[in-house]
Formats: sequence, C-alpha cells, structure tokens
Amino acid sequence: MRYISTRGMAPRVDFEGALFSGYAPDGGLFMPEELPQLSIETLRQWSTLSYPGLVKELCTLFIGPELIPRDVLNGLIDQAFSRFRHREVVHLSRLRNGLNVLELWHGVTYAFKDLSLCCTAQFLQYFLEKKEKHITVVVGTSGDTGSAAIESVQGAKNMDIIVLLPKGHCTKIQELQMTTVLRENVHVFGVEGNSDELDEPIKAVFADVAFVKKHNLMSLNSINWSRVLVQMAHHFFAYFQCASSLDMDPLPPVEVVVPTGAAGNLAAGCIAQKMGLPIRLVVAVNRNDIIHRTVQQGDFSLSEALEQTLASAMDIQVPYNMERIFWLLSGSNSQVTRALMEQFERTQSVSLPKELHSKLSGAVTSESVSDEAITQTMARCWEENKYLLCPHSAVAVSYHYQQTEQQPPSLPRCCLAPASAAKFPEAVLAAGLTPETPAEILALESKGTRCTPMRKGDDWTLMLRNTIEDISCQQRGHFLSALE
Repeated sequence: MRYISTRGMAPRVDFEGALFSGYAPDGGLFMPEELPQLSIETLRQWSTLSYPGLVKELCTLFIGPELIPRDVLNGLIDQAFSRFRHREVVHLSRLRNGLNVLELWHGVTYAFKDLSLCCTAQFLQYFLEKKEKHITVVVGTSGDTGSAAIESVQGAKNMDIIVLLPKGHCTKIQELQMTTVLRENVHVFGVEGNSDELDEPIKAVFADVAFVKKHNLMSLNSINWSRVLVQMAHHFFAYFQCASSLDMDPLPPVEVVVPTGAAGNLAAGCIAQKMGLPIRLVVAVNRNDIIHRTVQQGDFSLSEALEQTLASAMDIQVPYNMERIFWLLSGSNSQVTRALMEQFERTQSVSLPKELHSKLSGAVTSESVSDEAITQTMARCWEENKYLLCPHSAVAVSYHYQQTEQQPPSLPRCCLAPASAAKFPEAVLAAGLTPETPAEILALESKGTRCTPMRKGDDWTLMLRNTIEDISCQQRGHFLSALE
C-alpha cells in the first residue's frame, strides 16, 4: 500500500513514510493511492469481530505485512489497548427512543483520541526500535489530543513529546491530565492564547525543513494518517452493532452521527463509505460551524472569530482533514484539491466548485448545535436514561433528538461519543446535573504539576526551538554515554 499527497506534488511513500511525516512535503495530507473495496462477504465476516479485531483487519490492509508482519501487528494492537477500562475497548449503549451511543472513551484519558494515539505510538516505537532512532513529537492541543498523546508515549525511550496547551481554554481536568505527568520525556507548555494561536509557533518550526530533519521532529495531531486509519474502525464497529440484519443484499444502511472539530473522524467515515461500508454520515458541530457551512452552502471560509463553547475540544476554526474529504470526493483530483487549499491558505475563504459541493452534500448531512441545545440534550438524556453525556457527545445526540421529534427513525442511527462526561464537570453543572467523577480523575488534584508558561510577548517559536535543541543535546549525551 502506497500513499500519495492530496496536492499531488510529493513522492509516493509507504505507511512508515506517511506515519513519520504528518504533512506531505507539498503541504498536502497523505491518502492511500487506492482504497480496497470490501465485498459483502468480507463485511459479513468482519461483523463478528471485536473492536480490536476490526483495527487489526484495517491496519493489515493499509500497512502491509512486509512493513509489520501480521503476528507482530496483532501484538502491537493488543498492547495498545491493554490499559483500556472496558473489556470491549469500545462499548455501545442502547438507550430509549432508538438512541445508540458508541462510547469511544474507555482509554486512560477518557477520550476517543486514546484509541488512535495508543496504536500510533506502538507503530512509531516499532519502527524507531528497528532503526535505533529517536524522535521529538510536537503537539498543539485544544484539550484531549495532548493528554492522549502524552499517555501514549510517556516513558518511551525513543520519543520525547512537547505539548502546547491553551491556558484557560481547556477544562481543569484536561489540563491536569497533561501537567501531572512528570516523566523525563514529557515537556508541557501553557500558552496564553487559543488553540489556533498556539498552532502558529508549531507551524513556524515545521516550516524550517532543515531544522525538522536535523532534530527528527514529527507531529501527532489529527492530520496524521495513522490516526485516521484507526478511527475508521469506529464506523465499522458502529455499523455492525446497529445494522438490522446482514442477511440482506444489498446490506441495509446505518446512519452514523459524527461530532467533530478537525474532521478526522469524518474523514475516516468517508473513507469507510468509499470502501463499501453502507453508512450515511451526519456531521454535527458546535457554533464553530465551518464544516456545516461547507456541507450546506459550499462555503469553506473562516468565521470572524473563534467562539468558545461548552464543547471546547471542537472549538476549531480550521478543520484540517476536510482536505482529505475534498480529495476523496473529487475523485482523487489533486489539482482541484491543491487549488482549493492554496486559495484557502491565502484568503481564508473558498467557494467549493458546484460538482464537489453536490458530491459533499450527497455524502454527508450536517447540523450546527448551540450551547443551549447541548445543555438541553444533556438534561433530557439524563432524565430519560439516567445517562450522562459529555458536551461533545451531546452535539451528536442533539441531532438525534431533533430528528426523532420530526419522525421516528427510518434507519438505525448511531451517535459517536468522543469523551466521558467525567472530563467536563463544568458543562454537566451548566446542564443542571451532578457530575460523577471517577477516583483516578479526583486523584489528579493532589498530584504535583509541571508546566512552562508561554506568555504574550514571549517569542513562542524561539522557546519551542530552544526546547527541541535541548532535547537533541540530551539525546546525544545519552548516546555517547551508551557508547562508553
């Protein structure tokens, strides 16, 4: 399996190349050169698999046994999921009025990002050990990515991680999950800015190609292909759990509601759809509605300002993975994709070509949800089911409630739940409900913390570069002392 850039100007790479690159050298995102088509027979065989079993099948297709032999791959994936709290790893809760909630949050940090990042870290570690190489991972986070990335690599001898978090813009729990990990290979910065502003120094560092190469830098944000690959399993698992019967031909459809910010889960769903999984996708966003406007009107443009909402991890202005979706739906047309994305980078505003917009609105339905609707949904779900939703999951469930008020669901619907309500006590209180906080999260309060401030007026790019250079110096020291 080879990977090509959505912008068509970069050399083809294998899975290892895509894993370590993040962005392609031409600024595009890596996508598989061809998508395997799954027969009804294959889908029926897969329907009995566990969630980890589905991840193994998908990774086998997209990585290839010549890079990671199948038995080794199975071991890496089992290791990745070994710290999950639920024996199924991912669990479907069937609630009243046809509400199906797929809980993607049973990992260490109580968020869906644990699923893809713990697998990604295992793949990285496998290749690094083979090559006796060290990398420094740089992550900007709006809340959940940072803690999941830290958990997946903390203590790893071949990797250091630098995380930039937006001080005061993520919840107290999210912040503590990052600042209380006092491992030598973990470096956390608290930035006086929002998640879009803290991306700037990261972009500036990665734009210096020689520096990136010299220090073996990589990013682990939602553009990394490995994360999208693992997230495809959410859609397969949702489908098999909710489909009415697999004895029919063609197979019956299931609607999957995807709450999203950067569109990684949505891109994963679009790829699964293209491979033959009969899902209908609904994308649900908060008041930061660029994806909703793109689906509805073909208007891919930034709003005046980022709005802070209760679903804070989705407070994102630039949904990077939409580029993958544009490429996929334009028939892998890298010229169209490159022109669109370059114009967007120049002017922050693009109208989709008519044909691409009609393909997008045919593949995906969309909804934008207010904070008021989020709290009403959380309250209703508790009242009807004694089930606490996090505000991001409530964005998806709000769509379900809205639809069922109009008519009973004509096809099964599954709402993806990206995080546990335990991470968002402020939103639970705003919905007039009582937070339920697990012991592990309560214990964070009494732990020591470590976090370096990046204040307004500081040179954030310079601070980041200096930290990277210090890590490289230390690594050279370790290497030399190992030789003695």
